[in-house]
Amino acid sequence: MVPSQVTMPLWHEKHLRAATRAAGVALWSWNVDTDAITMDEPAYDLWEVPKGEQKITFEILSKNIHPADLERVRSAFAATRAVVGSYEIDFRILTGSDIRWISARGQGDDADIADRTMFGIFLDVTQRKQAEEANELLAGEMSHRLKNLLTVATALTQMSSRSAASKEDMAQELTSRLMALGRAQDLVRPVPGRNREGTLLGDLISVLLAPYDEEGASVRIRVSVPKMNVGEASSTALALVMHELATNSAKYGALSLSSGTLDVSCNAHEDEVVVKWTERGGPPVVAPTKLEGFGSQLVHRSMAAQLGGTITFDWSEEGVVVILRMSKDRLAN
Repeated sequence: MVPSQVTMPLWHEKHLRAATRAAGVALWSWNVDTDAITMDEPAYDLWEVPKGEQKITFEILSKNIHPADLERVRSAFAATRAVVGSYEIDFRILTGSDIRWISARGQGDDADIADRTMFGIFLDVTQRKQAEEANELLAGEMSHRLKNLLTVATALTQMSSRSAASKEDMAQELTSRLMALGRAQDLVRPVPGRNREGTLLGDLISVLLAPYDEEGASVRIRVSVPKMNVGEASSTALALVMHELATNSAKYGALSLSSGTLDVSCNAHEDEVVVKWTERGGPPVVAPTKLEGFGSQLVHRSMAAQLGGTITFDWSEEGVVVILRMSKDRLAN
């Protein structure tokens, strides 16, 4: 018995084009003698090059390549013929005010060259690159927070040892501080679906600063803010900023010494909420030469993106003063 045969459909050009469009693939060819690049319609759309352009070359396309990637792409393009096997070049292009990531792929070493022409594809890999960048950012943020937690735990241990009369008292006080720190971390960590509607600004700040207070000692944390709600979307961002400030104060500022004090006050205006963070009685203040650490970037990004505001630092000799300016509407959402 002869097994039945499955007849494959005949692939016509329109079928191939339908398949490449469905896969998000754009086609190109490059004449190695004339340097002319021929592209299909999706490639023109991807690069946003006028379809009436008489002759497309690398130099024409390079006008759209991100300046930071241009020389790298130029060198890679010139070296493609010498590459053995397949190659892949990822780079950014500018399309209006947007940035796209493109992956150019082909065969090197003149493989499959026909009539002095090489062939390849362009892929729009913007979503993949954005996902990779988000994952890298998340990993960096988690690493930063973990390092901060270890430092804060050490600082809380030192605080507890200053005021405890016995090791039992110290163990109880430290446990209480660490539990408070855990509650503060819950505020910093976003949880999908958690309802924070109705959270009071004063309660939010008090919970975040509770682990650093020292009852019976000279450190005093005073929170004086008007009664106002912080919305679900903004509470995590504000908690992250306040937690970062408290962590830095426990490491370098007023909260690192028993003589230090911290005052957090707030004024609400028609469109803006201003929170003032004032440290006094800590070690001598030395203004940093630059604010480019991950924590600083995290704070500035949270203030701008989530809270629609800014953060400024005054490194006065008496102690650092931090001003948080936030959109009143953003804070309520």
